[in-house]
Amino acid sequence: MTAYVIIDIKVTDPELYAQYRELAPDIVRAFGGKYLARGGKTEVFEGNVSPNRTVVLQFDSMERAREWLDSDAYREARKMRHKSTVTRMFVVEGIDGDVLAAP
Repeated sequence: MTAYVIIDIKVTDPELYAQYRELAPDIVRAFGGKYLARGGKTEVFEGNVSPNRTVVLQFDSMERAREWLDSDAYREARKMRHKSTVTRMFVVEGIDGDVLAAP
């Protein structure tokens, strides 16, 4: 089942984060992932939240997303992200099929 990794990133070291942004896309693609959103305009519709830089990744499954996150290929880039940002990240499973369709 498709999985979406949702990341809220507060950049604390722009120079190091710029280096991370150069490395990350190829590693995400290597695990079958793709960017659906990458730091575009964000607007809060409801609630008391102040998003920073929002990134949304899509993977074929939660397992594949975990493989990417824990991979040797991503290890150094992940350390870079940890040093250059304050990050909140979670993954959510998608929905199979059209849930609004009549049975």
